[in-house]
Amino acid sequence: MKIAGLASNRGRNLMNVADRAPGGAELAVVLTNDADAPVIEAAAERDIPTEVVERPDDQEREAHELRVLDAIEEYDFDLVCLDGYMRVLTETFLDEVPTTLNVHPSLLPAFPGMDAHEQVLDAGVKTTGCTVHVVDEEVDDGPIVTQEPIPVYDGDDVADLKERVLYEGEFTAYPRAIEWFAEDRVTVDWDAHSVTVEGDDGGPFPARRLVSNDRTADLRYGENPHQDAAVYADRTTEEASVVHADQLNEGAKALSYNNYNDADGALNLIKEFDEPAAAVIKHTNPAGCATADSVAEAYERALSTDPQSAFGGIVALNRECDVATAEQIVDSFKEIVVAPGYTDDALDVLFQKENLRVLDVGDGRTGESGRPENYDVTEPITEKPLVGGRLVQERDTQHLTADDLEVVTDREPTDEQIESMLFAWHTLKHVKSNGILFAKGTETVGIGMGQVSRVDAVRLAAMKADEHAQGKDADGAVMASDAFFPFPDGLEAAAEAGIEAVIQPGGSKNDDMVIEAANEHDVAMVLTGQRSFRHD
Repeated sequence: MKIAGLASNRGRNLMNVADRAPGGAELAVVLTNDADAPVIEAAAERDIPTEVVERPDDQEREAHELRVLDAIEEYDFDLVCLDGYMRVLTETFLDEVPTTLNVHPSLLPAFPGMDAHEQVLDAGVKTTGCTVHVVDEEVDDGPIVTQEPIPVYDGDDVADLKERVLYEGEFTAYPRAIEWFAEDRVTVDWDAHSVTVEGDDGGPFPARRLVSNDRTADLRYGENPHQDAAVYADRTTEEASVVHADQLNEGAKALSYNNYNDADGALNLIKEFDEPAAAVIKHTNPAGCATADSVAEAYERALSTDPQSAFGGIVALNRECDVATAEQIVDSFKEIVVAPGYTDDALDVLFQKENLRVLDVGDGRTGESGRPENYDVTEPITEKPLVGGRLVQERDTQHLTADDLEVVTDREPTDEQIESMLFAWHTLKHVKSNGILFAKGTETVGIGMGQVSRVDAVRLAAMKADEHAQGKDADGAVMASDAFFPFPDGLEAAAEAGIEAVIQPGGSKNDDMVIEAANEHDVAMVLTGQRSFRHD
């Protein structure tokens, strides 16, 4: 797509478009009505042709527009983009050119005209922005293509607002609109005074996302002391969340960046289970997890997986914390406990630890099983910021049953092994990849996480089970792998450690070799047909 740009001053939006080439669009020419306009030099630096058509004081608008049309007639262009072009265009120009766009520094129809920023500040509004619209003969009135909201902060003056709207709003919205036109996705309905964009129909991944969070606290520091940090909250979230949790022991120090991150990981893991469950998290990885008839028993089993690594960790429960569980928690150093409620006796015990942060994420509603209703996953997506953008995906809500498993070995797993494999699989979803998890019954035995080699992850899980677990080991355990085994060596290492059943996705070109190795070692193996990577 070729663009004819019209500007009266610096033309910074046009130069931004030239530099970014949204949708492959290029500026064919830049025209200005001021021979001294800085945009002339800026365009020349980018080898963009320029034209100057000034308007004498005694010349009618229509006559000037005819001269403008003559000046750009020799250029091939598909779209006209205005950028601070200080002339109101008439049908003389608009009827002779392709679609004409303009960007206005407010959220139209509010605050039209040349003094939008002054109007915004005078009105005392807390949000302004910019609007890209199709140009008609009325001022700031054409059908709206896209808008970009920008916050207004206390203490802003016109210069502050002008700069923020330009760099954070216009530099985002104008290229977006041009890209849509370049991709031929825009339909302008003049009768309805509206614009539709193909593919911008909402859903979990709309063409454009707006995220509005409120800062709730400045944190002591970020991941490291030299990094500043803050926590922001989405106030529409109803799902149990550490961001919205009540910290019951107000005298304890506030949560840090890492505390929030680890507590969030612990809470998300515990949401997997209907039965009473407990998990201990360290650096967002499980040090141990278990389900049992009570949270006290579940915690004991989770902790015994790796009490050494659990030191200074985060505890998460999916039932009210009772005094028996609290007494175990304070028996060694923990940073945080997260639960959907606490008995008074439990709080008396927990508050004895001065800086053990006690978070209540419950809302008082429980289902028939006693599991908190707000532990149900209701937030549909998760995201990861990148430099210059962010990745957005559906949350991993897969929850397998025995019917989803394909037995591929001569030896079939027992019902008990299937139950254990399903527990291991749902826990493994919360282990950083490459991830391997050993389990017996519904408790972890050894966890190998974050390895670049899958066989190393197996060896790490075996080492954890043999050297760190208390009262349990890998002999006779089941193993879950978050992705397929590319070679038999991982399976062979598991068999050597004492694993008797394996759950893994399958899908490797060497599946037959891995299955053969399992048969040779008399290991039962099932395939899930889906993996459970966790890379962040």
